[in-house]
Amino acid sequence: MITRRTAVGGLLAAPALADSARAAGEAAPKEFRIGYQKSGILVVARQQGTIEAKLKALGVESVKWIEFQYGPPIMEALGIGAVDLGAAGDTPPVFAQVAGAKIVYAAATPAQLSAILLPPASTIRTLADLKGKRLAFAKGSSSHNFVVQALAKAGLTPADVTPAYLNPADAVAAFSRGSVDAWAVWDPYFALAEQRHGAKVLTTTDGVLESNSFYLANRDFSAQHPAVLKAALEGIRESTDWAAGNRDKLAQAISEVTGVELEAQQRAAARLTIKLTPLTDRIVQSQQGIADTFLRLGLVPRAVTVRDAVWTAPQS
Repeated sequence: MITRRTAVGGLLAAPALADSARAAGEAAPKEFRIGYQKSGILVVARQQGTIEAKLKALGVESVKWIEFQYGPPIMEALGIGAVDLGAAGDTPPVFAQVAGAKIVYAAATPAQLSAILLPPASTIRTLADLKGKRLAFAKGSSSHNFVVQALAKAGLTPADVTPAYLNPADAVAAFSRGSVDAWAVWDPYFALAEQRHGAKVLTTTDGVLESNSFYLANRDFSAQHPAVLKAALEGIRESTDWAAGNRDKLAQAISEVTGVELEAQQRAAARLTIKLTPLTDRIVQSQQGIADTFLRLGLVPRAVTVRDAVWTAPQS
């Protein structure tokens, strides 16, 4: 799937990246480890080899891809240095920073669409109807923040529902057998639930919150190997640009890797905003708002300053 444009772009950028690393006296690690989920741009980047191409010019011998089901375990691995780069939604980094994990935000991208889903025969009609109901979501995931924000729109708090803290695989099983009243989850699980289980949508993140996902790095790695991290992000940018113009091929690529029906992946890809951005003031403020809200609700034990964990890329 590497196009001539991306391949040539990589060749042209490689000497500049190598020169930058040499000028900084940066010794490249032999291996670069990436924590990823089987969804989104990292799947494409792995297939295209864009990150490997960038890092090879810096002397990195191999890239190791380590699969995770959702964000919080990736944050744990990043924090202890088991992976060097990972991707997660808006909430896992907040919990990780509160816990003192060694992570930094390296780049942002609009989050995949999330929804609060209902079984086909559900009598729930409004967010207010969730009061007293059993609501499934992954604790510390982006769905956790979505639940908090959605409930607030109805004048409710997390204490007004019975949470079922389930990862996506366990949640879909509970949802399909009727063990929970509702389920908050992101694409492509959202699209799959619509297709396989006839799930009804109570609300989506559209109109509830402006959500972001992030590429994050181990803090020590980012300090020791800034040129390597910058090069990896440039590889991700190439795959991001490709995906933005090739949504059908993006869906096909992810479907092939995951085994998930192409129709569900096409639905998820069609409603995804695809771009890579730095950590703007607006994005940092949004993350700070999550941290402050979770502290106020007693969901995290201490305050953090998100800006303290924002990485600054070296200048070329």
